[in-house]
Formats: sequence, C-alpha cells, structure tokens
Amino acid sequence: MAKIIQFKVNPVPEKFGPQPARVKHGKGKELEKQGQLNLFTGGKVVRLNQLSVFEEALMLDDQGDKASARLRYLKAIEELDSIADAYCNLGILEFKEGQNTKAIDFFTKCLKEEPRHFEAHYNLANLYAEVGNFALAKVHYGVSIEIQPTFPNSHFNLGLTLAMNKEFTEAIEALKHYRKLTPKSDHTQVDDLILKLGNTDR
Repeated sequence: MAKIIQFKVNPVPEKFGPQPARVKHGKGKELEKQGQLNLFTGGKVVRLNQLSVFEEALMLDDQGDKASARLRYLKAIEELDSIADAYCNLGILEFKEGQNTKAIDFFTKCLKEEPRHFEAHYNLANLYAEVGNFALAKVHYGVSIEIQPTFPNSHFNLGLTLAMNKEFTEAIEALKHYRKLTPKSDHTQVDDLILKLGNTDR
C-alpha cells in the first residue's frame, strides 16, 4: 500500500493525514503461511538490514528525509520493487511541494502499473478537490469507494466535494455513509455538516 495525502478540512481530524504503505507479499508468502513451501521462487539478494529498497524509502519518508526518500523510491522503481506504491508516494512528495502537475504524473504512472490502486485514486481525488476540480475529485473518490468501500475518509471527502459542487442531497448521503463507518465520537463535525447541508438544500 502507498501513503495517503490529506484533503484539507477545518478542523482536520488526525486520521485524514498520510497513511504509510506496507509491502504487499505475493502468492509464495501465502503458501508458506499455510505450511507449504513455495519451491518455484527465484533467488534473491538478502540485505543485511532485511529492508527492501521501497521499505527503506518509506522509512526515510516517515523520518522526514524527503530528498533521500525520493531517491530511494526512484531506485525501488528501477529495481521493480513495489513500483505502483513507489510512484504513488512520489506523487505525494510532489503534491506536498506544490508540484501538482508532477504529482498527477506520478499518480497516473501508478495507475498505469495498477489500475485499481486505492491510494492513487484517493490521493488524486484529494489533489483535484484541493485545486477545485470537483468533477474529477468525485470520479476518483467514487473509484476509491468501489475498491475499499469501508474506508470512511473516502465517504467524508466525497461528501465535502459534492457539497462544494452544490449536490447537497448526494453530499448528505455520502456523509451518512461516513457516520455508519465511524465511532460515535467522530460524529460531532459530520452531524453539524449534515444539518447545515439539509438547511441549504431546502
């Protein structure tokens, strides 16, 4: 999985920030979990620190060393290590630096590698929402919800996007989905928003 960028909300709940990616293991690892050895895997160079290039990039990224992380993500792509996730996280780095065109390019490259990459669709949606392209934001939130329907932030941000686009009835529905997926303690802000949108829709 790749990271997730934040779509600004006032006030911003903590969980809307970036979420770190984890390395996805192939079928061989699944067989080994079930007690079967996978006899058909090729040889692999084992690093002393046991981290893949992508994992090293992610660690540097989490530590705030963005320049080194960027180089390691590029190296991961070169070594065919978590290519889609590396592209996605490069997109986040560019987005955070205000390089929206480069960010879109990296997210698009990610989707070329893995068309149903959840984080890339979600991040693209957040980026488009930030720059005011609500039509494209709506499309990518919709895809992210199809891929991971139980991720609450997609529903919340879709609700905000629809509200910005003056689609108030649909916005309320999206926010109600968010309510179903979150604990009661998270409902104060969304309940207030639903009430305001309900009044606007009359």
